[in-house]
Amino acid sequence: MAEITAALVARLREMTGAGMMDCKKALVESQGALDGAVDILRKKGAATASVKAAREAREGAIAQYIAPGGRLGVLVEVNSETDFVARNDTFRAFCDEAARRYATEASPDLEAERQALVAKIRENIRIARQAKMEVAGNGLVAAYIHTGAKVGVLVEVGAGKAATVGTEEFRQLVRDITLQIAAGHPHSVSREQVSPEVIAKEREIAAQSDRLKGKPPQAMEKILQGVLEKFYQSCCLVDQGFVKRNSEVSVKEHVAQVARQLGDEITIRRFVRFQVGESAA
Repeated sequence: MAEITAALVARLREMTGAGMMDCKKALVESQGALDGAVDILRKKGAATASVKAAREAREGAIAQYIAPGGRLGVLVEVNSETDFVARNDTFRAFCDEAARRYATEASPDLEAERQALVAKIRENIRIARQAKMEVAGNGLVAAYIHTGAKVGVLVEVGAGKAATVGTEEFRQLVRDITLQIAAGHPHSVSREQVSPEVIAKEREIAAQSDRLKGKPPQAMEKILQGVLEKFYQSCCLVDQGFVKRNSEVSVKEHVAQVARQLGDEITIRRFVRFQVGESAA
């Protein structure tokens, strides 16, 4: 048997792109034969995964996991090369399992499962990102995956009283908010969360537009305030028109109405919205 030197391990790693330990084990198993080690790695999926890792994975699916009781939730995006694979049941099962593992384990290691899936479906697969939320105090975490699993939402909504969280009115409100986020694509919960740099940029763009050329300063400032208000209504969740009521009231007004009915204070604390491919753009 040939000596398993560091140089030989490095050569196999260069050929296959597999991990150092995987390469060493394969060489031991093949008794130092490079070609045999390559075959071993391919059979195990390690070489296949590495070769295919060079391909761009921009399709995929969003998956979610909400723990019993609704106090913890995870949203995860898993990418594939083609939409055909993204609709595959085996691929979707891996996405669901990834979400569950991120929710139930501190630092899940999904590499073995990922490589096995790559070897089976013969496309590059990567876990692009994940978000985890856990309720502090009274509230619920909820998720929504839009048809086709290309858009997913995770949100935390808080309440002042523990009894409020168990009501159907509160739970329906939280479900409606997830749908609002999916449809409205907001960037922040409220205008207070929009950075001064973003506001300054919006003002600058509006000020340089043709409609403001030659306007007196007082008129320009009034128009700029109107432009910013429309910007807030577009990008801030609570300022958006509530889609379930045909935008006749804002999300903030609808939340306040439900809060009055329940005799409590309700707050949309945070959210994330994932859309397949945007993290790699």
